[in-house]
Amino acid sequence: MDKSFEGQHCARTAIAAAVSLLAVGAAAQARAQEAAEPGVATPGAAQTVIVTGVRAALEQSLRQKRNADAVVEVVTAEDIGKMPDKNVADAIQRLPGVNTQSSAGGEGGFGENDRVSLRGTSPSLQQTLFNGHAISTGDWFLLNQIGGNVGRSSSFSLLPSELVGSIVVQKSASADLVEGGVSGAINVITRRPLDLRQPLTVEGSVQANYNDLSGRTEPQLSALVSWKNPDSTLGVLVQGFSEKQGVRRDGQEILGYTPIAAASAAARANPQLAGVLVPTFIGAALFEQTKKRQGGAFDIEAKPSRAFGVDLNGFYSKLEAPHQNTNWLAAPANSINSAGQVPQNPVVRNGTLVSAAFPVNAGEVDNIYRPDAGGESWYLDLNGRWRAGDDLGFTGRIGKTHGVGYDRNDVYYQNNVDGGMRYGLNGMTPADVAYPGGNTVTPGSTAWAGGGEARSVDQEKYAQLDAEWRLRDAGAAQALRFGARWTDHARSAEHPLETRPGATGFTNPGPAWSGQLYPSDFGRDLGGNVLSNYFKYDGAALGAWGAVPGNRLLDYTLRHNWLDEFRVGEKTAALYALADMQGQGWSGNVGLRAVHTRQTTVVNLPGGPNPVTGSAFGPYTPTTYQRSYRDWLPSANLKYDARPDLVIRAGIAKTMARPDYSALGGSVSLNDDALSGSGGNVNLDPVRATNLDLSAEWYYAPKALLSAGLFYMDFGSIVAQGTSSGSYYNNKRGAFTEYQITSPYNTGAKNKGVELSWQQPLWRDYGFLANYTYADGELDGGGELLNSSRNTWNLTGYYENERFSARLAYNYRSAYKAGVDRGASQHVDGMPTLAASVNVKLGEHLTLTFDGLNLTNETIRMYAENKDRPRAFYANGRTFYLGLRGKL
Repeated sequence: MDKSFEGQHCARTAIAAAVSLLAVGAAAQARAQEAAEPGVATPGAAQTVIVTGVRAALEQSLRQKRNADAVVEVVTAEDIGKMPDKNVADAIQRLPGVNTQSSAGGEGGFGENDRVSLRGTSPSLQQTLFNGHAISTGDWFLLNQIGGNVGRSSSFSLLPSELVGSIVVQKSASADLVEGGVSGAINVITRRPLDLRQPLTVEGSVQANYNDLSGRTEPQLSALVSWKNPDSTLGVLVQGFSEKQGVRRDGQEILGYTPIAAASAAARANPQLAGVLVPTFIGAALFEQTKKRQGGAFDIEAKPSRAFGVDLNGFYSKLEAPHQNTNWLAAPANSINSAGQVPQNPVVRNGTLVSAAFPVNAGEVDNIYRPDAGGESWYLDLNGRWRAGDDLGFTGRIGKTHGVGYDRNDVYYQNNVDGGMRYGLNGMTPADVAYPGGNTVTPGSTAWAGGGEARSVDQEKYAQLDAEWRLRDAGAAQALRFGARWTDHARSAEHPLETRPGATGFTNPGPAWSGQLYPSDFGRDLGGNVLSNYFKYDGAALGAWGAVPGNRLLDYTLRHNWLDEFRVGEKTAALYALADMQGQGWSGNVGLRAVHTRQTTVVNLPGGPNPVTGSAFGPYTPTTYQRSYRDWLPSANLKYDARPDLVIRAGIAKTMARPDYSALGGSVSLNDDALSGSGGNVNLDPVRATNLDLSAEWYYAPKALLSAGLFYMDFGSIVAQGTSSGSYYNNKRGAFTEYQITSPYNTGAKNKGVELSWQQPLWRDYGFLANYTYADGELDGGGELLNSSRNTWNLTGYYENERFSARLAYNYRSAYKAGVDRGASQHVDGMPTLAASVNVKLGEHLTLTFDGLNLTNETIRMYAENKDRPRAFYANGRTFYLGLRGKL
């Protein structure tokens, strides 16, 4: 069977199966459910979805939303695994104004959502909180631990949805909200024992997950035990999880574009080629990984009286993410600029050499083995409340959070290649690459070797005190809220070891090879004509070769790569005051938050009068930069009941977010192969914006809603990325070489958009939800705003009765710029996703569950400044989950 036809057939089969489940369930289990008109909730409460069933969840959502003062969305899960979502990012991706992506920037794209952004802005511009406080994060991929991708956004791959009580997405700011989110805040709220209905609650789930690309089935387990005394004055909750997943990613990567040098033999032979961009590398990349996520949470809660309560809670998650990445590289740029070859049959389109042939390929085979990569995240939080009187109450908290991403004992080995090379770019279809006269199925000699260790540490200590004073006979003013918050945050990037070939690295035999080749179906799902006849090593063989004395230079002084290192410290103090207001048919709040930030950045500068010596990367001087700044952040929110079924909302606020850590870290990180690098700017100003919101919600029928909202963000300061040339020492070439360096700078921007939402029950037990978000972001001067997708829409259809429920969810996100990588823009092309969920109640305490993700088996496609310059194509396969969920 033709492979492309086979892939299309599988995709259609998956969709048909999901739709059939909806239809079969409806026919077998049809039962109409009566539902009441949405009732009245506490003013200012959030839009909440209590997931005891799809229809009940949606009804509760409307009940809470129509009485909220601020613009918020909330998803709440009562039972473990009740939603078809495997981490917190998955759980909120179908809300209006929310976008997700499967990478932080450096690692390409995978099958699990890892970052969340709001309203067409960067993930770093939203604030992620756990129970109202910061949570430190740890990235498992090397390029997100050091270099130019050390951001502020949280890695949601460390946060399984089983731990979640609710997730609050707050889009409009208020003075009591922790600063740091220009586009909004995501507050993950864990379960508390005194909130559960039963004195003893025992829940658990067991699942098997299967990925059809890796062909592996792995287990996932979670459990919760909660107890409270009969008076509900003391409770204890313990929760744990263990999840394993087999990952395979097939990819073609175009690792940047390099201009053809005017002095090259190619430009002298054909002057029209001078300055034309040529692919730096074109790689056939096979990524293989076993991910294991383990951890848990606890909560000890006491309320000895109505006036006093205290809560101690903690969380821990560890992600083990060992992986192996093999990449067969064609090297057009090196063949021209380094090897002095003249391209045969060159074709130039849109300023790009899209097709050419060469007598010799100046590329190599990259073999990367990272047996000890991963991340950890934890926090410990103590909070309490005290009601000093009928009208005055206090709350407070103190805690610490810690995260680390690490990569230890990794081995990097390159093979030489032989034969010629020809390539042809095909726009947004994978390139054609061939190696005439070359041998791709057995290893060549040693070209280079490396590896080493890296680590990124993120931690924060925090303390907070809040008060509420209820006002009597004060007219529209109902209460005053005020408080203070202090934090001490530190982030470091460490690269203590980057090895190179040792004394015998080029003469000793290479790693043992057992005849392994790429999977025969490699690249089948990418489209185009991607070859699969490439050799690969076993990971253990790479590790064994790297451990042989003399093969690599394992010297922690000589091979200390200080270029990639920095430390950023931030101490903040904030004060706020807010008034809750209410009148006939309206409610809202108005307040002011004042924040003082003291920033300390330590970077390594080359040279200096008394430098640190001994490193092969040159002498350097650790240099400290200090600055402080204040922000005054006023805000106001208004809700007006124009009619019993029509709610109007408005909000205005000044907001701020601090720059990414790697943007502040002034060190320069270099790629000696791609001749590119990234650097920081210690003098960056924070991101500052004025936000406006206006929306209307029409509750035209029971359990139905039609809403429209407008948002506008005027960025007086935002961080953008620019590229410049610089001369740096190339460790592999042993000489100073010209690099393309990407570095950040401050500019202004505008971001405006529309959010539309429609919720409608249909006949009997059917219904649907639909939403659409339009975002138009642009830097001053016309540049692109990072992560701004022009169009995002979701369509979810559901069926549910007493014993059976099913959901089919479709999402589409249009193209967006993810960043600048290797001197070229990195856009992610528009892509749909389809997911399905089925639950069958087997009895009062047991439910059978089935979930399917990426049912249409989409390919992630990336491009540079235009689609004649593709950057990457990634296929991750479909993932299916079959399990049992129990509750006592």
